[in-house]
Amino acid sequence: MAEPANAETAGTALVPRVLSIAGTDPTGGAGLFADLKAISAMGGYGMGAITSITAQNTTGVQGVYPQPVEVLLAQLESISADVIIDAVKIGMLGEADTVRTVAAWLESERPPIVVMDPVMVATTGGKLSTDDATVALVELARSVSIVTPNVPELGILAGEDTAPGIDDVVRQATKAHEELGVAVLATTGDLEDASHADILVTTTGGELSVVELPFTRVETPHTHGTGCSMSSALATARVISEDWQQAYARVRPWMDGALLGGLDLDVGKGSGPLDHNWYLHA
Repeated sequence: MAEPANAETAGTALVPRVLSIAGTDPTGGAGLFADLKAISAMGGYGMGAITSITAQNTTGVQGVYPQPVEVLLAQLESISADVIIDAVKIGMLGEADTVRTVAAWLESERPPIVVMDPVMVATTGGKLSTDDATVALVELARSVSIVTPNVPELGILAGEDTAPGIDDVVRQATKAHEELGVAVLATTGDLEDASHADILVTTTGGELSVVELPFTRVETPHTHGTGCSMSSALATARVISEDWQQAYARVRPWMDGALLGGLDLDVGKGSGPLDHNWYLHA
């Protein structure tokens, strides 16, 4: 990305100031509310701009109500006029006009760290953005710091079908990185071959780096909001880390604990949320 407009003060706060641009989930398991929990759990101060209001619970989504773009832009401008933003996490945008509004704001404000969870396809295969928005999201990905796709979303970014195994994930993540020009963290928790490593692809000093980041696979049905939580935690950790690999190393133990903790939560009848605060009552 270009040099941030507020580079002289960005990243100097003792507590990272992190803005989530996302939709809501009234049960608190995903979207903006999950982002704020993850940011707080990683030691940051969370802020939010709402892109859409949803009616959903752990069993599914009953309705999506996009906010007018002028309302979204007013939120973004109000925040950035007053608060120094150390990092931004982008979640569900949904519609092409919303994507373009966020892109224009990013170009104007140039925050130093932008993590994009390219919400296009759920791990169940359901579409979460319109066709026009998907095209706009791929373009937006070129202007962020890192994208954190799940396996189906990685296929879209790479212009291919969904990868069936880890070798194809590595190849697609490398292709997406080279074509988009941004770091890629491909999360593989939904990979059917039961692999247990996420894939981080970066370029430093002109040298390509492809790193497998092992994790302990947690057998749980309660994975609602995993992608939201991972990306917002990563944005927070990156403010106080040397690079993306170090940031991931900060996030992964917390994520593993949150997944395990979700087994003990009694929230909803379907795919429940993570326990973002597991460490408080472990």
